[in-house]
Amino acid sequence: MQKCLPNVRCGAVFINFTALLYPALMKKVLIIDDEVKLRELLARIIGLEGYEVLEAGDCKSGLKRLEQAEIDVVLCDVKLPDGNGVELAQQIKAKYPLLEVILLTAYGNIPDSVQAMKNGAFDYLTKGDDNNRIIPLLSRAMEKVELAKQVQHLQRQLGKRYAFESIVGKSKSLQAAIELAKKVAPTDTTVLLTGETGTGKEVFAQAIHHASKRAAKPFLAINCGAFSASLLESELFGYKAGAFTGANKDHKGLLEEAHHGTFFLDEIGEMPTELQVKLLRVLESGELLRVGDTKPIQVNVRIIAATNRDLAKEIEGGRFRSDLFYRLSVFQIHIPALRERLEDMDLLCNHFAKTFGLKMAKRIHSCTAQYVAALKQHSFPGNIRELKNIIERSTILEDGEILSVESLPLELQIRSEGPQSTEMSTFSLASAERIQIQKVLQHTQGNKTEAARLLQIALTTLYRKLEEYKIV
Repeated sequence: MQKCLPNVRCGAVFINFTALLYPALMKKVLIIDDEVKLRELLARIIGLEGYEVLEAGDCKSGLKRLEQAEIDVVLCDVKLPDGNGVELAQQIKAKYPLLEVILLTAYGNIPDSVQAMKNGAFDYLTKGDDNNRIIPLLSRAMEKVELAKQVQHLQRQLGKRYAFESIVGKSKSLQAAIELAKKVAPTDTTVLLTGETGTGKEVFAQAIHHASKRAAKPFLAINCGAFSASLLESELFGYKAGAFTGANKDHKGLLEEAHHGTFFLDEIGEMPTELQVKLLRVLESGELLRVGDTKPIQVNVRIIAATNRDLAKEIEGGRFRSDLFYRLSVFQIHIPALRERLEDMDLLCNHFAKTFGLKMAKRIHSCTAQYVAALKQHSFPGNIRELKNIIERSTILEDGEILSVESLPLELQIRSEGPQSTEMSTFSLASAERIQIQKVLQHTQGNKTEAARLLQIALTTLYRKLEEYKIV
């Protein structure tokens, strides 16, 4: 008995099992041609390759077909009863940018070919002469459509990840900052984000970018305090070949790479004053000058800057230019510190518990009320970044499904007990002993042998007291 594989011909019959089992996965091709016999012949040939084929005889019916089904590729005749295929290609691409159009004509000429490509056509074929090219060309067009769809899907996923809705918290101070960011996002206005380290300024910058008309373009970022002055200049503005030792070829700077997109300057207060002048020129004229070059380059980039410093004081001390400050602070948004929105602690803890639980393949989904209460007593100088680190550590240590106080660092456990929160009075010898053991264990990073030596007790005694005081 003859056996057939998917997508192979058995005798004179072509069987596409994928198409039979999963019709929704078939790629769709629309043929727009007023010559019925030629259209039917093309439909039969293309259908044998596993594509679903739809037909139309003119521009009007072709556009109606496009509204009714999700077409991937259009094969369109240039001469149609009610219009021109070259112009129709432009109309189709404007409405369906992911779709590809291949034009067919019996009268191939160079001007029409050039105009077709300008109008967004994938390619241009002459009937009769290029019959052998149709299927390979259709396959390449399908590959391009599939890639475009994948890119679009990734962009949507990124949009969801960096959307304002992904910022966790319902406190009034945070929501006020979000509302301001939402209002400025659709514009090209320069934004200055202020707030302590770790409050999430880059998260806000990403959200502003993804809610703007520049969302499909690059979002690039740099920390101005992480580089020396010369290296920061090269990274931001680029350099010309021969500008310095090792500059063997021209190098685009990050500002140039972010053309039509958004550039985030973190810790702008750390930027050397000599570079502040160059940045001011970019903001005022849209021009930058590469290191070692004399010809300015035009760039279209939106600047979002962030700082944890008081720039007014930096200006008074001569460390920051006032003209740059006024240009950057057209629209200022203050991101509140974590201690200023403790009402968000419960939401944040549970959010990060789920996040790290999934990341570490654990079934952790939330935190106990005691866990959250303990964290609320901490000042969080490192803000959200510090909170994330604490919860990540807790997730590693936790064996259950809910983060408990016992998974917190010892100093937070001690602080969470309070003066009357346990059976032992804080004035009792046992309570003082328990606290001392926890402090020493914290100092030795959990090394019990070293802790016993420092406490000047036997290791067996230490283990007994650990069990007695329920110290993990």
